[in-house]
Amino acid sequence: MAELKSDRATKSKLKRDPVATKERILRAGLAEFGSKGYGGARIASIVKKARCNTRMLYHYFGGKKELYLACLERVYSKIRQEEQNLDLLDMDPIDALQTLVQFTFDHMRNNPDFVHIAGVENTQKGKFLKRLPPVSNAAHDLIETIDEILKRGVKAGVMKGGVDAFQLYVSILALSYLHLSNRYTLSVSYGRDIEEEAWLDERKLHVRDLILSHVVR
Repeated sequence: MAELKSDRATKSKLKRDPVATKERILRAGLAEFGSKGYGGARIASIVKKARCNTRMLYHYFGGKKELYLACLERVYSKIRQEEQNLDLLDMDPIDALQTLVQFTFDHMRNNPDFVHIAGVENTQKGKFLKRLPPVSNAAHDLIETIDEILKRGVKAGVMKGGVDAFQLYVSILALSYLHLSNRYTLSVSYGRDIEEEAWLDERKLHVRDLILSHVVR
């Protein structure tokens, strides 16, 4: 009887906490979409992971498409906001670039949801991401910031001229992302544990040095 009362109390508490319920649904959605893709994801699986019912998912998010959009917004808004919080324009140009490289590498390493959802959205040809203009605007702001860092570096005589900001960022992103998105095939093909912490630490230093060698005079 005591266990039954406890179970009822737990369920009642879950229902009374909409913020926590929404967060559980969002986290479950990230896991489901990330592992099964948009087409393969199932509402039944999401609500089971979130410990709620289908009605609650539709109440808070409107449906599968809207939940997927919320998942996209979560992972992309997070990286864009954290990039802005770096205050790169307040730094020395070389320090700013080094900070951006290390941040990007660590963010991909510590946020597998981004790696998984970005991969899923690429299979959708970016059609859902197009519906999130604030995310695109923040990305444009980042490229403008990098461009300003490069210009200041050239003016100070510490960076090479003619480096394209967007090309540079795509290189930073690729070098921070590929070993994670392809970690299983790389590990099998080359007989190395791509997820080993020591290897990832070495990889980060390699990526930093590679990017700086391309830009610094």
